[in-house]
Amino acid sequence: MDWDDGGREVAMRGRWPRTQIRGGGRPTLGSCIRLDSWSDRTPLHEAAYQGRLLHLRSLIAQGFHVDTLTMDRVSPLHEACLGGHYACAKFLLDNGANAEAVSTDGATPLFNSCSSGSAACVRLILQHGASISSPYQLASPVHEAAKRDHRECLELLLSYGAHIDVELPVVGTPLYSACMAQAAACVEVLLHSGADVQLGCGQDSPLHAAVQSGGANIVDHLLDFGADGCCRNAEGKTPLDLSTPNSTVRAALQKRGPCSLSQLCRFCIRRSLGRNRLHRASSLFLPHSIKDFLLYQ
Repeated sequence: MDWDDGGREVAMRGRWPRTQIRGGGRPTLGSCIRLDSWSDRTPLHEAAYQGRLLHLRSLIAQGFHVDTLTMDRVSPLHEACLGGHYACAKFLLDNGANAEAVSTDGATPLFNSCSSGSAACVRLILQHGASISSPYQLASPVHEAAKRDHRECLELLLSYGAHIDVELPVVGTPLYSACMAQAAACVEVLLHSGADVQLGCGQDSPLHAAVQSGGANIVDHLLDFGADGCCRNAEGKTPLDLSTPNSTVRAALQKRGPCSLSQLCRFCIRRSLGRNRLHRASSLFLPHSIKDFLLYQ
């Protein structure tokens, strides 16, 4: 549908080409929702995406429905979260917007909040009871936050119970996604939160991903947390096999010898505690230096 200046529906005047993106800069699926059509976007969607709260209030007062959808089932709340506009998102939710609206590409307001990196929007959507898991596997909020290196968004999702080791086809685990994207801050969050350092995408480990993306600092971090430098992927290749000769990544792999006894003990104790009890290590009756060692502090 198109809309006239008074907000009334008029006949649809045709659709924009599927590949056309307004302004040349709107993100597409992989980073957020994809809109196949711009012709059915309403002033409500535009105001939400641009963060124009007063205009949004005026349009709702004129009778626009808070959950008006485009042909791809994109709501104004989707757009507010994609723009990272907390005030607009809160106004829409306070007026009954659906926090779990799903576009035809499976994107939710929570996914779009993670894409924009707005921790305020992530917290707001979660407080309104939105599900952390996604019905559409390529639009997972925790994977989106991890690969975009939005640390605070990721920490919020984990605190609300997001599955830290969920493995999806193509994208693998959140840790694998973060390693592929060289998202060092989120790699650190995931490892300290107890992510399995061996789980990646199929037989590809996070270490394989870090080597392929060229992140020497991430390779070091994975090895510190017990990544197996000798594991082989589906093609029978180790991380060293995938490294470029004379690269910093190869140097990082080659300088590591066998794990020390203290390292092996740390791995064993952390596994025994389990991911859900790692935070309790700080309350153990142990010297502070040992507790810090267990928690990589």
